[in-house]
Parts: sequence; C-alpha cells; structure tokens
Amino acid sequence: MNTYLLFKSLHLIAVISWMAGLLYLPRIFVYHSQNNDKPLVSDVFKVMEKKLFFYIMTPAMTLSWIFGLVLIHEIGFEQLGQKWMVLKLVFVIILTLYHFYLGRILGQFKLDMNKHSHKYYRYINEIPTLLLILIIFVVIFKPI
Repeated sequence: MNTYLLFKSLHLIAVISWMAGLLYLPRIFVYHSQNNDKPLVSDVFKVMEKKLFFYIMTPAMTLSWIFGLVLIHEIGFEQLGQKWMVLKLVFVIILTLYHFYLGRILGQFKLDMNKHSHKYYRYINEIPTLLLILIIFVVIFKPI
C-alpha cells in the first residue's frame, strides 16, 4: 500500500471534519445569541457547542495537523521552502487561530458573557470559507 496516499486520505478526512465544525459552530453561536435570554434553550446550545468543539473539531484539527506534518515528512522537508507551501501553512495557522478564537467565544457563552450580536457570528462564519478557498487554490495551482 502507498503510505503517502493513505496519509493524504486521512489528512483530507480530518480536514473535512474540522471544516464542518468550523462552519457549523458559528452558526450555532448565531442561534445561541438570539436565544440568550431563554435559559433552557441556552443550556441546550451550550451542550451542543461544547460537544462539537471538544469532541469533533479539536480532535479533527489535531489529526489534520498530524497527518499534514506526516505528509510533509513523506514528500521531504525541502518542500517547506516552496512559496506555495509557506502560503498554505500561513493560511492553516490563521485557521488554527480562528479555531481557538471560537473556543474563547464558547467560553464566553458558557459563562453567559456573550459580547456579540448574531450578525457578528454571521460575518465571522465566512472566515473559514475564505481560508478554505485560498488553501485549495494554493495547493492545487501551486502559484509563485
């Protein structure tokens, strides 16, 4: 069996799972912020957010990084010097920082200290989409 293709497949599965969570969690925040004044509804959203972040998104992010680093090892660390790879890693680091920012927001909701409107969460929900598009184009076309 080709180990490169195996790790590439596992990397893609992990990335898709991570992206699903990055796109869904802010949507839950939209509905949570609209129902913050309803304790029973808010408690349901808190459970959903916690399970999504800690049981799906964070493991998927971790596996994305692990399999991505294994792939870099497989193709050779000299690939890190290529501009397309540097761009991809910069975008993935931004995506990772966004992930942890969502975790911070989750903590605010947990303490009933949400500071943002539902519109804010609708806007930040576009960030992972834009980064995903950039990452895919950089990886496929390898510009520069």
